[in-house]
Amino acid sequence: MNYRMIFHMVGQITKLEAALLLLPTCVALLYRESCVFALLFTAVFALCVGFAFTLFSRPRSQVIFAKEGFVIVALAWMLLSAIGAIPFCLTREIPSYIDAFFETVSGFTTTGASILTDVESMSRGLLFWRSFTHWIGGMGVLVLIMALLPTGSGRSIHIMRAEVPGVTVGKLAPRLRDTAKILYLIYIALTLVEIGFLLAGGMSAFDSVVHAFGTAGTGGFGVRADSIAGYSPYLQWVITVFMLLFGVNFNVYFLLVMRHFGKALRNGELWMYLCIVLCATGLITLNTVSLYNGVGETVRHAAFQVSSIITTTGYATTDFNLWPDFSKAILLALMFVGGCAGSTAGGLKVSRILLLFKTFRRDLQRQLHPHAVGAIKLDGKRLDDGAVQSVSAYILLYFVVFGAGFLLLSLEPFGLETNFSAMAACLNNVGPGFAAVGPAGNFSIYSGFSTLLLSLAMLLGRLEIYALLLTLTPSTWLKE
Repeated sequence: MNYRMIFHMVGQITKLEAALLLLPTCVALLYRESCVFALLFTAVFALCVGFAFTLFSRPRSQVIFAKEGFVIVALAWMLLSAIGAIPFCLTREIPSYIDAFFETVSGFTTTGASILTDVESMSRGLLFWRSFTHWIGGMGVLVLIMALLPTGSGRSIHIMRAEVPGVTVGKLAPRLRDTAKILYLIYIALTLVEIGFLLAGGMSAFDSVVHAFGTAGTGGFGVRADSIAGYSPYLQWVITVFMLLFGVNFNVYFLLVMRHFGKALRNGELWMYLCIVLCATGLITLNTVSLYNGVGETVRHAAFQVSSIITTTGYATTDFNLWPDFSKAILLALMFVGGCAGSTAGGLKVSRILLLFKTFRRDLQRQLHPHAVGAIKLDGKRLDDGAVQSVSAYILLYFVVFGAGFLLLSLEPFGLETNFSAMAACLNNVGPGFAAVGPAGNFSIYSGFSTLLLSLAMLLGRLEIYALLLTLTPSTWLKE
């Protein structure tokens, strides 16, 4: 275990957080808000912690193996959230540190679950920081570090694989640093385009930036208690489209930029993702058409909520708690499906669901033809049995973690629908659930223990379980 390299990288990312805190500080200065002092203090504190880590842990070797990659990612995310919660407590806008930690974890993990009961009373500086954490966490903070600074290690792919969600992560360019730059350039470009469309629809500059951050990171923090319901149909459609775009594997955008249109359009995960969205929207439209004024309004609400839930963004234009059980069941299923691998969305990922169906089909064929080879292919590439087994193992582990978390959360007296959907919403990084934690509610009802449990669930979901579990396992830290 390369301890020095682990703490050196954690120190680098903490210093980056200090720099990123200057942006909400400037917003607070612009609006002449007192939270500027809390933000500045936190930035200085983060800088001191970062320098302490890097000063006393200068690595003799910069080699990073898979184990170090997982540990670096997990420690960095926990420390980022712990420090990022400080301004909320210092300003007393969230008096409890546990609640502030929950809110910050929800931001960085792009979950969007909130304990706030009056979001509109918050200062602009902290609202900006709250949504900015979505944008930072969406593509990954360690990926940002690799884009800005050379890691000096030929094995930095282990960091990217530990942080970027999905089945596999590969290089888009020969050098990993160039891959990270490409991902962030695409991410920034899509964010700026969305801001432009929102401004064109009459949304204020502050609201446009905040909602673009929430959409890009598929997080869902907003500035109004009614989420997106109070904005015009045009703005709701813009956010719908961009939620779907950010739920697509960023490799597809790279292929389009490089004019490899055929290869991009042969992406099986992309087509399955779009089919799920279209089918779910159609079914919900048919099921809820009597609740709204005409088919057009119904389609808009159905498309928005389907896009919001499958991409795990969590914005809402209507209280879907009031929808029929059939429509709510579809949304609950979409929480588990999630977006595409290599996107900013959470959930199990469409690629894993696709591989699971292919595995079922192969096993069914083997029942009829025991000697058949039955190779499983994804986008024309044959997958070995190890890759298929790893997907099955992850899904099994996922449901074990979900079940354990749900049982612990069931100690709270809030009913099956509330607790089940709360755990589903946090582990899948969705945000709102149903009943008491629906779009019209929040997570402030839970005790301190359950709030920490749900915070852990959000981190497990964003880091896809393994990174955090390995970090919390004592044997991981033993010298080899």
